[in-house]
Amino acid sequence: MKEFVGYIVKNLVDHPDKVIINEIGGTQTLIIELSVEKSDIGKIIGKKGKTINAIRTLLMSVASRNGLRVNLEILEEGQPSHQEATQEV
Repeated sequence: MKEFVGYIVKNLVDHPDKVIINEIGGTQTLIIELSVEKSDIGKIIGKKGKTINAIRTLLMSVASRNGLRVNLEILEEGQPSHQEATQEV
């Protein structure tokens, strides 16, 4: 899943070398955290969220074939990831 998201996102942004994807797996649910250059966030979200919703739809389709649920989140600068948040508790 991580490679799938990476392929799509890196072809949309101006700074593909700054794309960071973190995959947090559970038994049935997979969380994918996406971090991009601040100037590229608008390209990932798109007008009225259409681009990110399309990416999420594709991701859910691939995940359902594998019997998984998936959640794609965009992290902003300074926002802790789920792994960091659980480690702090």
